[in-house]
Amino acid sequence: MNLKEQAARQALSYVKSGMVLGLGTGSTVKYFVEMLGEELKAGRLKNVVGVPTSKSTADLAESLHIALASVDDYEALDLAVDGADEVDPKLNLIKGLGKALLREKIVEIHAKHFVVVVDESKMVQKLGRGPLPVEIVPFGAKAHVRWLNTLPGCKAELWMEDGKPAMTDNGNNLARCTFAGGIDDVHILASELAQWPGIVEHGLFLDMAQTVIVGTEQGAVVMKRK
Repeated sequence: MNLKEQAARQALSYVKSGMVLGLGTGSTVKYFVEMLGEELKAGRLKNVVGVPTSKSTADLAESLHIALASVDDYEALDLAVDGADEVDPKLNLIKGLGKALLREKIVEIHAKHFVVVVDESKMVQKLGRGPLPVEIVPFGAKAHVRWLNTLPGCKAELWMEDGKPAMTDNGNNLARCTFAGGIDDVHILASELAQWPGIVEHGLFLDMAQTVIVGTEQGAVVMKRK
């Protein structure tokens, strides 16, 4: 069992029959969704409904005969399970390199318990080791990237795939922002990004995760928000 599978298996212990689950996006959550499908098929779990955060997750869940619903259908979800690109010591996250950050944040803000599954390579002392994804509307996309480049320490570029701007399931573009030395104050940056017209959402998931499960060579480590 690799480290991602290890974390996903531990997260499965939080799932009970009858729950409504937010299903994240990415390679680690793929293991979790596959394991969930196995449990349902074997009858060890029953009446579990998934709320997917992307078309790719919805397609995988449907192939495993997991019942699906929309976040519109429930006032709150019992649990959401998702991966992360970076996790700091306070359990703040960078997410979104799977291009699903907006839907992930919408689903996970509605969850009573948000569990993050990662391998130990995703743990950082300071967020911003890698790129921060930012979802932007296509109208004025280059202008939005130009503004991002005015932020202290930020180097931004339009995310391109096969010579075209990358697209989210929402029909928006994405920018990738890098910070030499990491992000000095994640809350200030999150506030600045939230106020700029044309920026739909950013990949800083702050004060959201209650539990982070880390797959390590010594076994799964469970971290709780203080």
